[in-house]
Amino acid sequence: MNFENLRTVYDNQGPFATVYLEGRSPAADAEKQVRLRWDELRENLASAGAADEILKNLDDTLIVEDITEVQTDGRIVVANAAGVVLDEHWDAALGTGDTAHYGHVPELGAYVREGCRLVDMVLVIANQEGATIRELRVSPQHEATQQDESVVSGDNDEDIHAPRQGALSHNQIRRRADEIVKDNARAVADQVDQIVRAREPDLVVVAGEVQGRTAVKAELSTRVTELLEETDQGGTDDDAAEDALYDALKSLASDRVQAKQNEDTENLSHSKAHDLAVEGQEKVSQAVGRGAVATVLLNYDVGSEGEGAILADAVLSSAGFGLVDADVADGIAAILRYDAATALAD
Repeated sequence: MNFENLRTVYDNQGPFATVYLEGRSPAADAEKQVRLRWDELRENLASAGAADEILKNLDDTLIVEDITEVQTDGRIVVANAAGVVLDEHWDAALGTGDTAHYGHVPELGAYVREGCRLVDMVLVIANQEGATIRELRVSPQHEATQQDESVVSGDNDEDIHAPRQGALSHNQIRRRADEIVKDNARAVADQVDQIVRAREPDLVVVAGEVQGRTAVKAELSTRVTELLEETDQGGTDDDAAEDALYDALKSLASDRVQAKQNEDTENLSHSKAHDLAVEGQEKVSQAVGRGAVATVLLNYDVGSEGEGAILADAVLSSAGFGLVDADVADGIAAILRYDAATALAD
């Protein structure tokens, strides 16, 4: 997940209140539940010193007409006295709990961790006539979020199915049908290439009928092929087929997240051996404040007090983020752009 959107958050003046509401099952008394949950968090923020203007901004964002959406999807909201600076669905695992923070910077460690577990996908459900293309954000633990959908189909209405006889005319019809399938696949590939250039997804997944998948894959650009995965699971025929397809996407997302975590852990070990990494809040804070950090690596699950300021400096210095399952001091480490001695020099 790209965290460039957080630049606009950090451009605002603090102090900030950061509120996380976990997603829960929809219920007839959703309004009452959300109000009770928010009342408790609101009281905690007021006790911590949050100004009335900040609390009013949060009231207006969380206590809304369509409050069931807040209940089911969860929410992360960051506000200061001037208004709300971040308001997004919070796709945390059920049981994570509601939390609220008040301080000079937003506390976005949980948001960044969850973002590192999301996989941006372009799903191409292909057939011989074209394809349905869905732009998705997929998590190993949650329902996929669809961001856009487009349908690409050929302009030619000729029959593309193979003739049953073997006469010469039938061979000509077959060749013409093959040309139409190829043209349709090329149109799909062109559309996918445009989406990949604009969105830069983590994966492109081709699904659908065998002939359609084969034709589309043959037309994909090298850029897209480097991101390509394929599944023969499910489809769009009915709900069961859709469920099977999205289960396959979750599996691909899980593999992708695990591979990235393994890669980041190996990179950290390699970088430490070459004096190109530091760990612990004090050293990471010092290095990121000097623009020396290429990637901030967070403990996979557990955050730590004070990491919010480090994340702010990391975003503003264009550092990347990743997760590690290794035992690192204070749950935070960093891979550096240059050697540690220079990065930490007084």
